[in-house]
Amino acid sequence: MDSVSRLVRLARVRGEIDVRCLIAGGFAIDHRPAAPGLVPFHLVLAGSCTVSSADFSVDLEAGDLLLLPQGDAHLVATKSDRCLEYTETAGPSIRVRRTADAEPELDLFCGHYRVDDGAGALLFRLMPRVVHVSLDQPAQALAEILRGEAAYDGPGTEVIVSSLLDALLAMALRSRSGQPPESPALWTAIGDDVLGKAICAVVDRPGEAWTIDRLAVEAAMSRATFLRRFNARTGTTVAALLTGIRMMAAAELLADSDHSVSRVAREVGYRSDSAFGQAFRAALGMLPSQYRKQVRHPEPSPDRSSDGP
Repeated sequence: MDSVSRLVRLARVRGEIDVRCLIAGGFAIDHRPAAPGLVPFHLVLAGSCTVSSADFSVDLEAGDLLLLPQGDAHLVATKSDRCLEYTETAGPSIRVRRTADAEPELDLFCGHYRVDDGAGALLFRLMPRVVHVSLDQPAQALAEILRGEAAYDGPGTEVIVSSLLDALLAMALRSRSGQPPESPALWTAIGDDVLGKAICAVVDRPGEAWTIDRLAVEAAMSRATFLRRFNARTGTTVAALLTGIRMMAAAELLADSDHSVSRVAREVGYRSDSAFGQAFRAALGMLPSQYRKQVRHPEPSPDRSSDGP
């Protein structure tokens, strides 16, 4: 399995649409901070809008996908002299906001990815606060299928939409479309023809004794060149990336296998149980045994569905 597919599988994400906006004229809608375990996204199929907060402002055009991995509060707005009223209706799976008596100028999906407290949280923690990707042609074709399924909104729509959104996330992670070369992020490094080889090797074999020198060999670079390019392309350190990927693999093993904690530690590259326990607790806020108990015997909790826009 390739590295992007493995990362998405490890993360166990599940995409959901909160509302589809078919809007004409100007509007502005506040989004509160996302609940824990939810990563908001906005996907523009037609028209344009701006997503902003006190710290960032991103203009979105048709074919753009925006992720907010830290769940920041934000405003979604369009500019227009016309302010028209819109109605909201709830279908079997998808809510729709639509301007009355006017052809929509904006077709916007607002939703979230639901992630678990282990590998999923770690994957999005490796990303910057704002991920803006201009989808390539295959991804845009997938978005068009999503549009048709949302318009149908009948039996099977919920699971089909979720699968399409998961596929779009994988396409976004592997895409460099619309990103400046100096943009530091894990997903641009995976798409890097050189650095990607080293990152893929860690994803495939997290238990091996990876060092900067060995990763440089994988990337066919000198140590200094590798470090310079890695830091510029990922915005993180080699140690942070190694730990993040190893903890994602460990979370999967603890959840899905009957391996002892000691064996899980060895599988992800730790020879000391105590060192593994410390690293796991630093990453996920609990010991490996506590995490295993939590994911296998979860406490009943209120629904964490997004408040929506």
